[in-house]
Amino acid sequence: MPDSQPQAGEPRKKIVVAITGATGAILAINLLLALRDLHVESHLIMSKWAQETIKYETDYHPSNVKALADHVYNISDMAAPISSGSFHTDGMIILPCSMKTLAAISSGFCDDLISRTADVTLKERRKLVLVTRETPLSDIHLRNMLSVSRSGAIIFPPVPAFYIRPSSVEDLVNQSVGRMLDLFNLDVGNFERWNGWKKE
Repeated sequence: MPDSQPQAGEPRKKIVVAITGATGAILAINLLLALRDLHVESHLIMSKWAQETIKYETDYHPSNVKALADHVYNISDMAAPISSGSFHTDGMIILPCSMKTLAAISSGFCDDLISRTADVTLKERRKLVLVTRETPLSDIHLRNMLSVSRSGAIIFPPVPAFYIRPSSVEDLVNQSVGRMLDLFNLDVGNFERWNGWKKE
């Protein structure tokens, strides 16, 4: 069963959250809010286009999103603590993950802090979750997904779960984010899980 709150005396979990320019910024915002509620230490990186997408798709300003994280890094800061394997974290999630970022991780091309931290996460055998946002998918996209999956990453397309009979977009967002947090053994407790067919 996923954890909800850290036990007394236990160190806080540390999760790196990276936001790229692909659509779906509200998922990242929801996840940062959930991590805060769960008292998980968040380390945030945002690309230039992530900040533009946040302004376009949501009512948030990038500065408001940064305020949700415990630590924020410039994407060009290759000397940031999270760029080194000696800085311990409990994993990383890239949400949403653009196909450009996926390609950089697949090829080991660490030209910014997001791809570098993902590379570190893989080499240290820590959990890396890529919430890939693209459709339809080309052969190149699929090959890159297979490559990073074989290297230890988890590919998590944010597929809506209609079995919850959502009454709002927020219901779908909460369910997707809740399932992402399951992968880090965290339970925010605000979405419906599958319990079999409901009898009328």
